[in-house]
Amino acid sequence: MSHQPLKDLATLVSLAKRRGFVFQSSEIYGGLNSCWDYGPLGAQFKLNLKLSWWREMTRRQDIVGLDASILMHPTVWKASGHVDGFSDPLVDCKSCKNRFREDHAVKKEGKTQCPRCGGVDTTEARDFNLMFKTHMGPVAEAGNEVFLRPETAQGIFVNFENVASSMRKKIPFGIAQIGKSFRNEITPGNFIFRTREFEQMEMQFFVKPGTDEEWFNTWKEIRTNYYKKIGLNPEKLRFHEHVGSELAHYAKAAFDVEYEFPFGWSELEGIHNRSDFDLSQHQKFSGKKLEYFDEASKEKFLPYVIETAVGCDRLALALLCDAYREEGEDKDKRVVLGLKPALAPIKVAFLPLSKKDELQSLSKKVYDDFALDMDVDYDESGSIGKRYRRQDEVGTPLCVTIDFDTLEDQKVTVRHRDQMTQDRVSLDQLRTYIDNKLREF
Repeated sequence: MSHQPLKDLATLVSLAKRRGFVFQSSEIYGGLNSCWDYGPLGAQFKLNLKLSWWREMTRRQDIVGLDASILMHPTVWKASGHVDGFSDPLVDCKSCKNRFREDHAVKKEGKTQCPRCGGVDTTEARDFNLMFKTHMGPVAEAGNEVFLRPETAQGIFVNFENVASSMRKKIPFGIAQIGKSFRNEITPGNFIFRTREFEQMEMQFFVKPGTDEEWFNTWKEIRTNYYKKIGLNPEKLRFHEHVGSELAHYAKAAFDVEYEFPFGWSELEGIHNRSDFDLSQHQKFSGKKLEYFDEASKEKFLPYVIETAVGCDRLALALLCDAYREEGEDKDKRVVLGLKPALAPIKVAFLPLSKKDELQSLSKKVYDDFALDMDVDYDESGSIGKRYRRQDEVGTPLCVTIDFDTLEDQKVTVRHRDQMTQDRVSLDQLRTYIDNKLREF
């Protein structure tokens, strides 16, 4: 049977809305640009993804977790360089009034060309700071001004000493965090790829200077293996090295893990050697000593940091793009999300063949047994073929059909998403069978 991968993002956007993965935020009011709501299946899918990343990080003895506040002392962002340097060059087209980033625009005869109308009559570029501002307290005065964090990393850096001492961690060790960040992007777009409110999964790994290059290469390999583990096609993954002006002010070295989306190659994750920039800046601005004392060597030093920072929403989009496929043609065509069971929002669907009371009663009993510790679904509406197709479309690996023979032989039919093969399984063996099959995917 022929398999057709995802051709365009619009197809996935339609599926995401129809099947309860992602909705436009405030849609009944016309929506809010670049803001999205995760529906019932999307919320579960995203939670599964976050748990996958969290367990992958914190199962290691040298990494612990953190959940820092979104609102932080304003000086944090002065120390990190965000107040003075976290900006994009913004220009306006005088012809069509389009506002866009100068560094993303095409140059025509040395002049900046408007991507909307093609004109070259634009304003002078001016820096546009990407941080959202708000005010803390009852009075909106400059002295009460705070920022919504543009990244989760700074919460880790300012808690370095707290974590190291409370958890008795020795270098090298890492701190992992999942949390919301906010950036007032000039040109958001491509569905949930670039948004103004997004979720990050970041890990900062603190190492002794001189060992940083080795750890940098180690984490590149670890993160590549993770993407293969969760099912992304290796042929659609690559590294992009930052050179010259691409390299951030804090970075000694940097690579992006890029994925080939329908709209082209784009960043999923940044892996950076941040040197000792962050801790040295916070030590300078706060006046607090953040040096680490190595008891074995009797040395004091500011640790270097190897950062792995992935956008949860971007990774969710990559996984949906990668998992999507169409099989067959015309009336036999089916849409499948080939998600790994660990990420699939529904692991098993229970489908009574008929709405007869005796079948429904048994089906609901089996469903209840599995619902205690597994993400499951119960569907009795429509033909069994249509119900299979609905489950294929949301990535459900296994469907269990309870039919009239079940009442006699206490066996059910288990149907597999990918091969569409079916096995007849005894009810008393069903749990073991399903557990084993989910591990085989």
